[in-house]
Amino acid sequence: MKFNSAFRTLLILLIVFANAGCDQFSKAVVRDNVQDYEQIELLNDNFILTKVENRGAFFGLGENLPPLIKNITLSLIPIIAMLAILMFTLAGRGLSGTTVFGLACMVGGGIGNIFDRVVHGSVTDFLHINLGGIFKTGIFNLADVSIMFGLIVIIFGALRQPGD
Repeated sequence: MKFNSAFRTLLILLIVFANAGCDQFSKAVVRDNVQDYEQIELLNDNFILTKVENRGAFFGLGENLPPLIKNITLSLIPIIAMLAILMFTLAGRGLSGTTVFGLACMVGGGIGNIFDRVVHGSVTDFLHINLGGIFKTGIFNLADVSIMFGLIVIIFGALRQPGD
């Protein structure tokens, strides 16, 4: 389906802001209602809400870096990367709709986590899945879900595309 340029841009920005907005809303609810490290078990003990403030990146990586290096690697570089990906997506001539949607989800999630880091000094993580020995996650948030969902959409979209 083809859209005119202004409508296409509006749709992309809507997807980006919807992902970032849902993430920020969920984090605000958790910050206001769940204590640090409190565990609220849902669906037996398979889905657990646990509020953790992550001052590093993935699994706390980089948490103990010197402040200048930490700000550059965990805030400045991601801001530049998200802007570059957003500009690429908006310009995106020749990108499939699936790729555009996936990239917009990833940018929205990235913005949600960057916003946390810049405004709060840490990223609020609060979701944990534990399906016994079958599947277990670390603690994550909706921005992480947006990023992973966007990546999966792009991969499946690429697998569906006929070879060049």
